[in-house]
Amino acid sequence: MTEHAVSALSPLDGRYAAKLANLRPLMSEQGFMHRRVQVEITWLLALADSGMPELKPFSAEARTFLVNLIHGFSSTDALAIKEIEKTTNHDVKAVEYWLKAQCQAPTLSAKLQAEFAAALEFIHFACTSEDINNTSHALQLKAMRTQVLLPGIDALQDKLRAMAHQYADNAMLSRTHGQTASPTTVGKELANVLMRVHTARQRIAQVPLLAKMNGAVGNYNAHVSARADFDWEAFAKRVIETTDTPAAATDALGLGLQFQAYSIQIEPHDYMAELFDAVARTNTILIDLSRDIWGYVSLGYFKQRLKAGEIGSSTMPHKVNPIDFENAEGNLGLSNAMLRHLSEKLPISRWQRDLSDSTVLRNMGVALGYAVLAYQSLLQGLNKLELNPDALHADLDNAWEVLAEPIQTVMRRYGVSGAYEQLKEVTRGQRVTREDLHGLIHKLAIPDAEKTRLLALTPATYVGVAASLAKRV
Repeated sequence: MTEHAVSALSPLDGRYAAKLANLRPLMSEQGFMHRRVQVEITWLLALADSGMPELKPFSAEARTFLVNLIHGFSSTDALAIKEIEKTTNHDVKAVEYWLKAQCQAPTLSAKLQAEFAAALEFIHFACTSEDINNTSHALQLKAMRTQVLLPGIDALQDKLRAMAHQYADNAMLSRTHGQTASPTTVGKELANVLMRVHTARQRIAQVPLLAKMNGAVGNYNAHVSARADFDWEAFAKRVIETTDTPAAATDALGLGLQFQAYSIQIEPHDYMAELFDAVARTNTILIDLSRDIWGYVSLGYFKQRLKAGEIGSSTMPHKVNPIDFENAEGNLGLSNAMLRHLSEKLPISRWQRDLSDSTVLRNMGVALGYAVLAYQSLLQGLNKLELNPDALHADLDNAWEVLAEPIQTVMRRYGVSGAYEQLKEVTRGQRVTREDLHGLIHKLAIPDAEKTRLLALTPATYVGVAASLAKRV
């Protein structure tokens, strides 16, 4: 661990920094700056292709240079922008000035310098800062969702599916209200979670990511004042929604977002609230899973593979603690606390705007970082688990009372009066043995074939179609 990491205020950039290396380039301030550069250049290239007489289309060489500013954006560039911001005290203006400086760099050919000189004032043309910021935030979330969040959830789904199939036939005693209940199988219980996660994952993936490019208060005021005979709304929509490669560009610059037609100065952030709520719902399902697995480890249903050199307790040498599931639960809770604040706060803005959303938005990466960290912990914990069939069998063998349900159900089928009440009298709150139940079955006024079937039933075989449901998932 570096000195910076050990002195970091947040564990995401300290203790757990290495585990979030794929998220940091996307959701950090550098990642935000990178997207701002992308949006500014995309807007500039689109303006150059719009037929505006004062701004000619860029040459292929100029386009290549601008595109490379996006794809080659580095921490050095981010620090240079921060240096400019010390003077401007305005982060978006610092990006604009940095772009202008790049386009006038002494290392450029005289031809390129002249071409860019004629276009400098069209960098950030007619834009308010929030045009750049809201679009950049949407691009950050798009990359984060595609590259980090969904793959993390998919890895958990793959593991749960494999375990559901692997343990489909392993009978397990259920507990409802903490009391013994009709048996299930280990695989079926994992299949239940898998299907919940699958549905939650779809909701995350389906949230549209919106952006607006309509000026200071959403009315294209500055745009129309500069060029009244131009359809600025259609133009902005095209810039935001296109996913095609510009004809003379070396790489795709399309933003691939959904156009927000109505806004105040800021995009309303309702889609963000929807996205963060969807992530929080997924996290809640995984908290439920973490706690259940923790409980099953405590019961001995699962053992945990040992890791050489690892210590479970500073004083009790025997312990192998379910720390991965505890870490997952804690980090999922932190994530949800922040995500819920984001989803409640962001859609609210005083009049045409206030700055409180900007302050909160800087913590998107923190809220999502705790979720991504939790997914890793949970997957790591699941990968350590080994089923303990002996513990499962022992629990089932001590719970013959669960067969009161099938016995009274068969009795009711054949019209035996007071079937439920008879079984309740014999079993409720009592220790029931195999012999007790068999003695009762022999006395029942039901067909002999049904008696034979009930006598063959054990807690381990009374699982309904749990196994087939688990295998089908």
